[in-house]
Amino acid sequence: MNRINKNVILALLTLTSSAFLLFQLYYYKHYLSAKNGAGLSKSKGSRIGFDSIQWRAVKKFIMLTSSQNVPVFLIDPLILELINKNLEQLKNTSHGSTSECNFFCVPRDFTAFALQYHLWKNEEGWFRIAENMGFQCLKIESKDPRLDGIDSLSGTEIPLHYICKLATHAIHVVVFHERSGNYLWHGHLRLKGHMDKKFVPFRKLQFGRYPGAFDRPELQQVTVDGLEVLIPKDPMHFLEEIPHSRFIECRYKEARAFFQQYLDDSTVEAVAFRKSAKELLQLAAKTLKQLGVRFWLSSGTCLGWYRQCNIIPYSKDVDLGIFIQDYRSNIISAFQDAGLPLKHKFGKVEDSLELSFQGKDDVKLDIFFFYEETDHMWNGGTQAKTGKKFKYLFPRFTLCWTEFVDMKVHVPCETVEYIEANYGKTWQIPVKTWDWKRSPPNVQPNGVWPVSEWDEVIQLY
Repeated sequence: MNRINKNVILALLTLTSSAFLLFQLYYYKHYLSAKNGAGLSKSKGSRIGFDSIQWRAVKKFIMLTSSQNVPVFLIDPLILELINKNLEQLKNTSHGSTSECNFFCVPRDFTAFALQYHLWKNEEGWFRIAENMGFQCLKIESKDPRLDGIDSLSGTEIPLHYICKLATHAIHVVVFHERSGNYLWHGHLRLKGHMDKKFVPFRKLQFGRYPGAFDRPELQQVTVDGLEVLIPKDPMHFLEEIPHSRFIECRYKEARAFFQQYLDDSTVEAVAFRKSAKELLQLAAKTLKQLGVRFWLSSGTCLGWYRQCNIIPYSKDVDLGIFIQDYRSNIISAFQDAGLPLKHKFGKVEDSLELSFQGKDDVKLDIFFFYEETDHMWNGGTQAKTGKKFKYLFPRFTLCWTEFVDMKVHVPCETVEYIEANYGKTWQIPVKTWDWKRSPPNVQPNGVWPVSEWDEVIQLY
């Protein structure tokens, strides 16, 4: 009896130890290895394999676009971020050489690609073949905003987004169109009434909540999970652009209505000024881009863009805004090297800085530096003769892209609030006489510069 009990106990102990060992091996494989693995494994969720629906959807899409010469490149933020962390390793990976799915198998609802529409030759054929391969595809179109300024062509529709679904995974193809400022633009994803709003979880899409603008990226081919794909050569730059890509279109319809009420100035002087102002703006934008300084259209230049999609011919200058934290100590020398001598400098970096540069044909470039407070922003002004200081208050704002005189430039996203702060509720009515010390509704006296500081804060050239 004792011998039997000992044997039973020994067998039970052996069985229990084996079960515990198996559990440890399972736990290590499925939890600890995923948690503590190499950089390729550190991603949201656990990886899935080459046999998954998600993998097959991506592979089929890449095979389709490759065979049909569809000009796409990868823009999926999650995958691009993983690729960027392991870019050097991927550059040394050959086609089909991988044994693990580390990138395209990260769980998600969509995989996003950009399509360069201006390089695409066979739209209808591609769509038909995709459906023959088992994809269910949805095409979203809308009016081409590039033609809104041309009455005879406005209303022409262009493709903006394709969503191709294979079982539970969808490929989001964001259609990138060329714009005249040598950049790429995509439109808003807006479903029409007859479309199935439950086709995919649209709210989870990374692109399409609003129109977007991007620098034209240089592309490179890499092998990702055994598949050859094109990606931006500088993935980090593209990723940094995404959250700041929102684009606002010029209001062509309202601009036409404005010119019906107030005839456009087409005199020789007005045409010459607009030409010189456009060249000055382009030169300023190039100079500031080389410095890595953000800027936006401000004051009268912003008003001209929003009200009439053009430069106001009687404004006589170009106005830009810059956040004071983006100030560079070599900004003056950079403009002078570009052929724009300093006309005046008012204020100082800590308070009310304003720079003015002399362009050709007596057109001036004014740069106003903005300071941020808790609930508002402001820029300063200085009267040269008296040393009086002025402060112009604005509600807090963010920056969006737009197109103006064939350029991609920033404007305040909250444009109406910005313009109303500067010009009041009647900004739609042209005013040719303007006193910068009294006319703006947002101007406030801000004291007087001490005489001892005049040599520093009031510099005329």
